[in-house]
This record gives sequence, C-alpha cells and structure tokens, in this order.
Amino acid sequence: MSEPLLSVESVYRSFGGVFAVRGVDLTVAPGELRGVIGPNGAGKSTLFSLIGGQLAADRGTVTFAGDRIDRLPAHRRAHLGIAIVFQGARIFRGMTALENVMVGAHATTRAGFLRGTLRLPPHYREEREIRQRAREALGRVGLADWADRAAEALPLGQQRALQVARALCGRPRLLLLDEPAAGLRAAEREALAQLIEELKAGGLTMIKIEHDVAFVTRLADRVTVLDLGRVIAEGTPAEIRADPAVVAAYLGTAA
Repeated sequence: MSEPLLSVESVYRSFGGVFAVRGVDLTVAPGELRGVIGPNGAGKSTLFSLIGGQLAADRGTVTFAGDRIDRLPAHRRAHLGIAIVFQGARIFRGMTALENVMVGAHATTRAGFLRGTLRLPPHYREEREIRQRAREALGRVGLADWADRAAEALPLGQQRALQVARALCGRPRLLLLDEPAAGLRAAEREALAQLIEELKAGGLTMIKIEHDVAFVTRLADRVTVLDLGRVIAEGTPAEIRADPAVVAAYLGTAA
C-alpha cells in the first residue's frame, strides 16, 4: 500500500477549556475521497481548519506528503497543495467569475509582489498562465460560458461550482470540501455530485464534510464519524450504515 497523503495523529484543539477536537486520528490515502460526518458541534469544521492551517492544534501532529505541517500557516499549506472550499458561497463581489477563479492561483505564483508592482516581464507571463489556468478550471466545473459575468450574478449552485474552480486553479493535491451541497436544489446537488465524481476519477484526493449521509456515502471511499470531537466510527459507507451506534445516533432508522 502507498504511504498516506495526509496523516492526523492524536490532534487536540480546545476553545475556552472545551475540546472541539480531542485525540483525532485520521489517515487519507492518495486518490481517496474521505467523508466526515457528525452532528453540529461534532468538531468537523474545526478538524478542517486544523488541516488547512486556519487553526493551530494544541497538541498532536499533522503530516502531509511525508512532512509535518501542523505549525505551518495556512498560506504555506496552500502552497504545498491543500485547498479548502468553505461552507457557503464565498465569492469576491465586483469581480467576474474568471477573476474570482484567478485568485485561487495566488499561492502558486512565482513572480512575487515587487515584480507585480513594477509590471516586470515575469509578472505578465505569469498573469497569462494564471488566466489560462482559470479558464481551464471554469471549463472543468461547467462554467466556461460564465467567465466574464459578475460572480454575484451566478445562481447558488454555480457559485458553489465557482468556489471549486477557484480551488482547482491552485492545482491542489488535497481538496477539503466543507458541506458543498448545503442549500442546493436537487438538480444542483446532482451536478455537484457528478463534478466530485469526475475529480475523484481524475485522481484528486478529497475530504468532504457533509450532513447529508446519503450524499456522502454515495461518493466516499471511506467515512469517518465524529461525535463531541472524537472519532467514534470509521469504515466503508456500507460498514458505517451497518454500525448500530452510528445508525442510532446519526443516520436514523430510515438511513
């Protein structure tokens, strides 16, 4: 078996003396789509922030591609290839869809602030490369025809796809999806599911937080269940659906 792309070991994080994440272990293989489920307050979003660098762990380690990253800031982790699509449609108003997506390549730019300010040749070359990458990312999520429209004019489903395109523009090795289907209509959810399946088929490693158990178990290779900051179950979607404790606490009798 190949080495895991991501390893989270005995990670803790508290707020005001209350643990949001406590003793979490998680390993994700290259190309895997891992689902993370649990009720509100289970620690799912905190775990994402500990992986992405928006929060620092109180103790424990986070390893990515063989290197410890738990003390690196978020922008350094982004440069290494970790991208997050946060819950809710976060777009930059007053910018086109294409410009929104180009922001996603910021962590991988090489020309730097001085060259950009002085408009030196490397800046122009990089700007052309980023614009092309952004158009390709829009095409991957089905938004090629929306490139020059104002981002805030896009329907919610397209705004969610725009977020994914922005993350893809940075060419991530690990994509974190925080409840990407929240608030979407049935047709939009299906389009999003198909997009995630295509990214998975292309070999992209993903972790997805989701409240909709049917949605996550349809897509995930393995599922981790959190409760009060702890991992209480982990396995294939079939194993999770058959776990009596998970069924009783999270999935309900109809799952």
